[in-house]
Amino acid sequence: MSESEQLVLDTHVWIWLNFGMPGLKPQALRLIDEAAGRGDLRLPAICPWEVALLTSIRRLELYSPVRDWVRRALDLPGLQLAPMTPDIAVEACYLPGDFHGDPADRLIVATARVEGATLVTRDAGILAYGRAGYLSVLTA
Repeated sequence: MSESEQLVLDTHVWIWLNFGMPGLKPQALRLIDEAAGRGDLRLPAICPWEVALLTSIRRLELYSPVRDWVRRALDLPGLQLAPMTPDIAVEACYLPGDFHGDPADRLIVATARVEGATLVTRDAGILAYGRAGYLSVLTA
């Protein structure tokens, strides 16, 4: 990955950043900070939906109502919401290789691919997809 490349955050990385999770790798944190400073940090539009879903099924507990949390979390310095464009919607349905069927993951991966960006994630399946050459990934 190039030092000036655009980064796309996976949902869990966005959550961790907003909770101040110390488990993020130092290199990932450095590159996230640099991308944010350049205006090259993106969050797929599906991520707020995924956070709301996780809270609704009680797999995620937030410190405030989900709408308030999402609004504040979107104010992360340097973060821009990447809209779900028609190209991203189509790409998510036609990802090359063998990728699982989770719609949110497919849209997140498609966002990174269409944007020509590196996806920051700790998801083992997405990291393997990247190692197979279908996506630029950075281990969070």
